[in-house]
Amino acid sequence: MHFTSLAVFGLCATSALVSATPLQTRDVLEDLQNQALAALRDATDNGLAKKSCSIFNAKIRKDWALLSATERKSYTSAVNCLMKKPSRSDPAVVPGAKSRYDDFVAQHINQTLSIHGTGSFLSWHRYFVWSYETALREECGYTGYQPYWNWLSYQNNPTKSPVFDGSATSMSGDGSFVAHNGSVGGAGAIFLPSGNGGGCITSGPFKDMTVNLGPVSPTMAGETKVNSSFAYNPRCLKRDLSAYTATTWLTATNLLNLTIGNAAQSIETFQNELQGRFSQGFLGMHAAGHFMIGGDAGDLFSSPVDPAFWLHHAMLDRVWWLWQALHLNQAETIAGTVTIFNKPPSRNATLDDVIYMGQSNAPTRPIKELLNSLGDDPFCYIYL
Repeated sequence: MHFTSLAVFGLCATSALVSATPLQTRDVLEDLQNQALAALRDATDNGLAKKSCSIFNAKIRKDWALLSATERKSYTSAVNCLMKKPSRSDPAVVPGAKSRYDDFVAQHINQTLSIHGTGSFLSWHRYFVWSYETALREECGYTGYQPYWNWLSYQNNPTKSPVFDGSATSMSGDGSFVAHNGSVGGAGAIFLPSGNGGGCITSGPFKDMTVNLGPVSPTMAGETKVNSSFAYNPRCLKRDLSAYTATTWLTATNLLNLTIGNAAQSIETFQNELQGRFSQGFLGMHAAGHFMIGGDAGDLFSSPVDPAFWLHHAMLDRVWWLWQALHLNQAETIAGTVTIFNKPPSRNATLDDVIYMGQSNAPTRPIKELLNSLGDDPFCYIYL
């Protein structure tokens, strides 16, 4: 589908108007989106971008709130379909993987310490979300594209969000109430008060979902670590939605800092702020999204067991996409080493380092091929 620049900007305005966020937040998002699209349009007009893929013919990833009821149900049906298809993982290596969905969870568990706090964090997760989106489309007949969860809406009451309201058109709601003493985020440095959930989710498309893998590093009080990273551990999906986490870190102020503020100066400052300053009590938007969902989503290793993971990481990718569009001269740069927060100390990541996704999920590619969402191969998408 082709869009003129006027049509694209019209869609952006619509996105801003329908959001149930304060006017200031709507203005922030709309302004950043318009600046990003203008920069990408100018790059195309000036021959700085590949002509075969541009903002005018790219696939469009949308805010969950902008999808129709039919589109939302189509997405969740495809997710449930992936959970019913048999795993392609080697059972001798990943005995707990029982479905195609589990294949993706297993890859995240397996590579956690080399894809967080590293130079590949952004590119690995971009490819991860894309490969999952591709599986939904090619294996389960999904005809749309990966939606994202707009964190800047419903912070005061996440249960009212169309993502988490528990309706048939949501990603399911909160967990049932289980008294517990909160969670610990930021590598154990930041205490997060408990919400009104903590137990199994009880409504929506995933209320009967069985989680097969993890928890590998549980963060909610009362959760027990699995004996082996890839062990079969069937259980219900748990959540503990947190307005505290949302209102503290998933804010317009933090978004502006990341995209055009002090943290936007380089890919290093951007990435470090996005991932948090734990020793200073700053959770960062990446971890904050996981802990706003809470429960199983707070596990650094096995967080993809919650289907909301993909909407959260699509939003993270959108923030990186905004930063890249607003800093085109730095858009294909990376920063960081190859070990989590450089522990143990290791070499710097390079553009030639390869991203492995598991052969059943996506081909192995170097980081340099995964930096441009409009690069044509493998990506050709934008956010609205």
